[in-house]
Amino acid sequence: MTVNTSQPVAVFDFDGTIFRSSLLIELVEVLVEKGLFPPEARESYLHAQEEWLNRRGEYAAYVKKLVTSFEKHIKGLPYGEVADIAGEIIESKKDRTYRYTRDLIHELKSKGYYLLGISHSPKFIVDGFGYELGFDKTYGLFYEIGASDRFTGEIVDEHLIKNKATILRRVIEKEHLTLHGSYGVGDTETDVSMLDMVEHPIAFNPNRVLYRQAKQKGWKVVVERKDVIYEV
Repeated sequence: MTVNTSQPVAVFDFDGTIFRSSLLIELVEVLVEKGLFPPEARESYLHAQEEWLNRRGEYAAYVKKLVTSFEKHIKGLPYGEVADIAGEIIESKKDRTYRYTRDLIHELKSKGYYLLGISHSPKFIVDGFGYELGFDKTYGLFYEIGASDRFTGEIVDEHLIKNKATILRRVIEKEHLTLHGSYGVGDTETDVSMLDMVEHPIAFNPNRVLYRQAKQKGWKVVVERKDVIYEV
């Protein structure tokens, strides 16, 4: 009988799954407050944000406008200044996590799992947040840095980062991990490909699309609301 001694993997989405917001949202807001982004950077997504907050619009539409604003205004900014601000955000808000996923991370870490984090927020803030949580490896969108250490506004290998299943496969192969006993936790349909791969997929505070797919596939659905955690 062959015993599998490979390290099991647990893969997590970050924004809205562990962090009780979006790392990118926090970053853009502070960049505007500190004057590195002009006021119009916020104005371009303010209406979509208000529509979402008033439950008349979709969160995805709000985030899409915010991402467009970030990609437009990050061009030409010095990496060091932006990275310092990202560090300040992590330091001040690293504990603003959901209890369920925070406790699951601690449990799996204690059992020897390899913790992999994947986010569509910028890599330089994702890496810092993952480090604070004890992750072994994190992936985020890599915004290119050009001459004089300034952002070019371009994203390197965006298609690879946005395919979470591809990243998971690569990490498993490179680190010699196993999917035996594996966990995956996500909150939107962008996480479906990685959740399909693991033995224990968890849809946590899912949006409507992920909730429907999770119910069809028989996945565990967990909701955390205020101080209550329950399965649906």
